[in-house]
Amino acid sequence: MIDFLIIGGGIAGISAGARLSHLGQVTVLEQEDALAYHASGRSAALFEQNYGKPSTVALNTASRDYLTTANGGVLSPRGIMIVAGADRADDFAHDIKTMKLDPISMAQAMDLWPILNPETVDRAGYNPDAQDIDADLLIQNFAREIRANGGDIRTKSAVTAIQKTTTGWRVSAGEAFEARMIINAAGAWVDQIAEMAGIAPLGVSPLRRSFARLPAPNDLDVSRWPMLFGPGEDWYAKPDAGAMLVSPADEDLVTPHDAWADDMVLAEGLARYEHHVTCPVTQVTANWAGLRTFAPDRELVIGPDAVEPTFFWLAGQGGYGMQSSPAVSQLAADLIGGMTSELPTDVIERLRPNRFG
Repeated sequence: MIDFLIIGGGIAGISAGARLSHLGQVTVLEQEDALAYHASGRSAALFEQNYGKPSTVALNTASRDYLTTANGGVLSPRGIMIVAGADRADDFAHDIKTMKLDPISMAQAMDLWPILNPETVDRAGYNPDAQDIDADLLIQNFAREIRANGGDIRTKSAVTAIQKTTTGWRVSAGEAFEARMIINAAGAWVDQIAEMAGIAPLGVSPLRRSFARLPAPNDLDVSRWPMLFGPGEDWYAKPDAGAMLVSPADEDLVTPHDAWADDMVLAEGLARYEHHVTCPVTQVTANWAGLRTFAPDRELVIGPDAVEPTFFWLAGQGGYGMQSSPAVSQLAADLIGGMTSELPTDVIERLRPNRFG
């Protein structure tokens, strides 16, 4: 009998598995050939502590020490900057207030991003504190912890049936697994897993987010440039491995699937990016998309199902899964293990699944 059967091998499931492996026997089931195949492996992977709703910011804040120190840390300097022209002054003012950025001069902005177009950009805000997350290292650190504690990670293990038993659950995924508790960390598929188990779905929304990889503009060294956001977060660009990632920041509702970028949406986002810089986009070396899944209120969902407490929800990570994973997984372990969380009570209550009841 497995104590904790975790469905989903993205950052939510793997981090929870690492924490729960100290409390009992863990098995993680991932339907794809590798861990973090969908949203977790297609993330911009930035730690920005002030990004998200207040409950998410609390999770980000509580995750910082782990991301900085555990296993040598997974963070490296990046910084973020928001730019806009006079026509988007209201959006810009809102952005720098909510994300707690400091206004900087155009001269300072040009030092940070030399290809900004002074004819279309006349204001900028900056925060040097944002950091890159080594997403692959974070995933592998959690996976090693699971295995070191005797846990099992199964890829190519799509769940096809779930049945309630007198002792817990029987889950079919190529073979049958008997478990005392299910942790539903299936990302865009969480509602499908719930329905398979006879649990009421949450009504989550899988939203497509597209990316393009461009060569470094003018062969410049972009390694120290901050992540750059357009006004209203209607596009962003991030240096990555000597190249540039650009996203139209799209949020198109789709069904759960192996997502791909829509050419027209990507072109529109690249045009918005081009409007703010002096280097036109002449080549796209790769493109892809991931699914960011949100609960109806856009707050994460962490806790036992309101009707069936042996079915535990770990859902709705949206774009915050990587940076919040240490605190999210610790909260899950605290709730399951009957331990006191260090998070404020009001934050924990805002995350519980029973808020939708």
